[in-house]
Amino acid sequence: MKLYRAKIPVIAEEAIRTLTQDGDIEVLPEKREEAETDLVAIMDEYIRRDQEFRNQIKDHMAAENITYDQYGRVRGRLAEELRHPTGDDVERFLTRQFIENMMISPNVEEVFTEDRLMHRKIIGILRLHHVDEREIREEAITKIKNVHEGTVDYEIALQDAMREVRKRRGLTR
Repeated sequence: MKLYRAKIPVIAEEAIRTLTQDGDIEVLPEKREEAETDLVAIMDEYIRRDQEFRNQIKDHMAAENITYDQYGRVRGRLAEELRHPTGDDVERFLTRQFIENMMISPNVEEVFTEDRLMHRKIIGILRLHHVDEREIREEAITKIKNVHEGTVDYEIALQDAMREVRKRRGLTR
């Protein structure tokens, strides 16, 4: 799962609203915004950590003179070493963080439902807001047919086209 900043407030609002409406948690109306802000902070912190992790990968690859085609392997190995969630683990990590926060937050009056049941609901909400990066890439590729694949110009054009697709879909500003 890739988490986009533009989706963060929507996910937080939907999680608090759904869990409150379903009677899983009790949040006073005057504390609803703060409860959402707690979830936003969790997701913002994950994005900050993920960017730091990506920088560590790049630094490691540069220091060890590892070629970019090894990025996936290096990322997987470092993710395991540093215990940084990637892929589907991101959803599970965020869900655990949300639930732990709700248990101790002064903005959530009461938690009525078992963790495992809330876990399913929160995972469902996160999956609703999942963005298929392959789909974005494929759409971007259709926009750069006039550039030869495998060149530096192609990679630059592809990144620009992907940025434009993300912006049009409201994923970035």
